[in-house]
Amino acid sequence: MSDLSHVDETGAVRMVDVGAKPAQRRRAVARAVVRMAPETAARLGDLPKGDALTTAQLAGIMAAKRTSELIPLCHPLPLTHIEVDTRVLDDGVEIVAAAETTAQTGVEMEALTAASVAALTVYDMAKAIDKGMTFTVELLEKVKDVGSTESGTRR
Repeated sequence: MSDLSHVDETGAVRMVDVGAKPAQRRRAVARAVVRMAPETAARLGDLPKGDALTTAQLAGIMAAKRTSELIPLCHPLPLTHIEVDTRVLDDGVEIVAAAETTAQTGVEMEALTAASVAALTVYDMAKAIDKGMTFTVELLEKVKDVGSTESGTRR
């Protein structure tokens, strides 16, 4: 179990100590895709509950800022930028969330949380007219030293 960063030698969960690590500029990008009937996708701006896309953008931004309250072992981070973009597809909506910080640990959980909550918001707002929706969430990019010549890890 000692190979797991959030588990100590005895098997107990713990928050990783990042105190000795230097603060670095970091960026992560996540994507969610909500699949739905084409008729539903065409109505995302005019649903009974309102504009799903604008509401999803705001929900994603708000969620990223609260990630450490939702995921028990995440460090609270001073986010410097959060962007949530939506794009309507023929059979759904694509949500791309980017989060940035200058900190001692990565910001991928914030990007994933933003994309996930934005997708859940679209789902919630459209569920009354489409019972068959599904969604997926994935990490697209995780970069350390944003702006330097070394770009870090990309998925």
